Amino acid sequence: MKNSITFLFITITSLFVFNCNTQKQTTSKKDERVENIKQNDTVKIANEELEYEITIIDPGFVTWLLATAKPEGYYSQSFMENRNIIYVTEWNQRVMQPQRFDPNLYELSINYERGINYGYDVNYKLYNYFIYFQIRYNQRLGPFLPRI
Repeated sequence: MKNSITFLFITITSLFVFNCNTQKQTTSKKDERVENIKQNDTVKIANEELEYEITIIDPGFVTWLLATAKPEGYYSQSFMENRNIIYVTEWNQRVMQPQRFDPNLYELSINYERGINYGYDVNYKLYNYFIYFQIRYNQRLGPFLPRI
């Protein structure tokens, strides 16, 4: 009886130890993968003259921007500025209403003002992020259907 209890204890202990080791390795690989995704799916949009920067961390956006979005030059800067004002206004309203809109989607407000020339690159990436966001998360940030 004593031998079978010892054997059972050793078996349970060894299963526990092996399961812990396997789980640790999986977790570290998973953390590594998540970190790589963050690094590869992080877009920094900056205009150094205005000291303006936006950082977008959304898995899939970089791939979508390169593969699906219209190329740079397709939309005029004034078109994107007008849309961005509408999208930013709606976005910021949703940030202020976490009880009504998912606070995991709308975490931080965006400081984007009409009349400031943020440059083509900032407007292009911001506009395309709003399109991507609306399509991916099934959201409408304005009266327009998000189009590619």
